[in-house]
Amino acid sequence: MKRGYHHGNLRQALVEAALALIAEKGPQGFTLSEAAKAADVTPAAVYRHFAGRDDLLAEVARQGFDIFAALLEYAFDDGKPTALAAFEATGRAYLAFARKYPGHYQAMFESGLQPGRHPDLALVSRKARETMDRAAEALVRSLPEGRRPPASMISAHVWATSHGVVELYLRGNGGPQPRSPEDLLETAIGIYLRGLGLLSPDR
Repeated sequence: MKRGYHHGNLRQALVEAALALIAEKGPQGFTLSEAAKAADVTPAAVYRHFAGRDDLLAEVARQGFDIFAALLEYAFDDGKPTALAAFEATGRAYLAFARKYPGHYQAMFESGLQPGRHPDLALVSRKARETMDRAAEALVRSLPEGRRPPASMISAHVWATSHGVVELYLRGNGGPQPRSPEDLLETAIGIYLRGLGLLSPDR
């Protein structure tokens, strides 16, 4: 028998149901009715909380970005022990998040959602980006003022590199690799930072 409106925490139950369905079918592979069935409630009850499947996915993504932002902030640790170590730690945190929270990751980056259409999602995703920008800003301070590239450009490049490593090698879309995703990311970031003069050639 469906619990309908009497479900104790229907909103979060639907998020959990969506995460299970994402793991099984991908972020675009299920309907809101299927999420209702998985949460053991009537489809009509779902609309008290979510206008449609994209609205549900946006909540999954929002919760994911909330976790992601906290992990990045913890990894950055106000630039300690050094700006370089803190910057590299944020890259590793990206992979750690994708590995531990694959359902959230897919909702965030593979569902086709546009954060601009979901204000709460846009706000928390910006928080994650700002932490990466701060890590990059701390790093470029070691360069002479006239040679400092924009910190936002550096964080964007590292974000893109991290995302590529996750998609191709952590999630297995690029086939087998002789090195771990962490090694691939560390090497790529090292080459990039040497090119900017932020890492010594012998490091």
